[in-house]
Amino acid sequence: MTKRILTTITLIWLAALVFSQNAAAQEYPTRAVKIVVGYPPGGSVDANARLLGQLLSERWSKPVVIENRAGAGSTIATASVAQAAPDGYTILLASPAHTINATLYKKLPYDTETAFAAVAKLSAAPLILLIPASAQTQSVSELIALAKANPGKLNYGSSGAGTSVHLAAALFNMMAGTSMQHIPYHGGSPALSALLAGDIQLMFAGVEGLVHVKTGKLRALAITASQRVDMFKDLPTIAESGLPGFDVETWYGLYLPAATPRTIVNQLNRAVNLVSHEPANEQRFRKLGFEVFETSPEQFTAFTRSELKKWRDVIQASGATLD
Repeated sequence: MTKRILTTITLIWLAALVFSQNAAAQEYPTRAVKIVVGYPPGGSVDANARLLGQLLSERWSKPVVIENRAGAGSTIATASVAQAAPDGYTILLASPAHTINATLYKKLPYDTETAFAAVAKLSAAPLILLIPASAQTQSVSELIALAKANPGKLNYGSSGAGTSVHLAAALFNMMAGTSMQHIPYHGGSPALSALLAGDIQLMFAGVEGLVHVKTGKLRALAITASQRVDMFKDLPTIAESGLPGFDVETWYGLYLPAATPRTIVNQLNRAVNLVSHEPANEQRFRKLGFEVFETSPEQFTAFTRSELKKWRDVIQASGATLD
């Protein structure tokens, strides 16, 4: 067989391969799609996945199944998606733990930076800086002054070492030049109970902490987002209250295996942006406590890289680690 014939056969084979991939992408999805969540049912990641899954199922007229694979700080679920077929039918819905774990764990069965194709940032919510209502502190700047005047004497609680609420406070320490001490608890509820009891002096919490603010037992000083948000319009940001540049949010985004064809990544991105931004659906996310976002795959890729760097710096400075 001549070299020219071999070249022709190769080109025909490549053209057929590209055609088949494009045809598959144009028909996507033709069967049930699975969204993998690294946490048990009932949490915020699961809530985002179930609402999005319902909306996509209605748009596609295809089942969207939520698979909860809890354990090891969500890394079991993440590894399963990294190893899945790159055909668009296995999707990871991740939270900040996705970028935190890249540095927090000494060894992972995947490379966070190269094993995934970023699809879209779905939604986000800020954390809230809470203190006991009986505390004399009235602002972030006063809290920083108090912490500097009493080095090592103020304690902050979290739902566990390496969680976003822990690292938000560690970032606060770094940027403010304070030395508040970390007290980890087994979950957010025990940490809030400790704050209510006065065992700790502050904590960063999710929207669940607002229940105690409304009852007058806790005081909300600020939110961690870079800008004020409608859901907490009366609360200033930490950035405008004494720490310019402070920006932490609990975000939720979608990833596919890295080798997924770009046409499928783009199709999924468009579908997610479309269903989440219909006015009635935006309200459904807001009722859960989340603001929806619209990003391109390129924008979400850049965001993921910025989160990886931010948490790498914070974790290395704080000394947090998990085996």
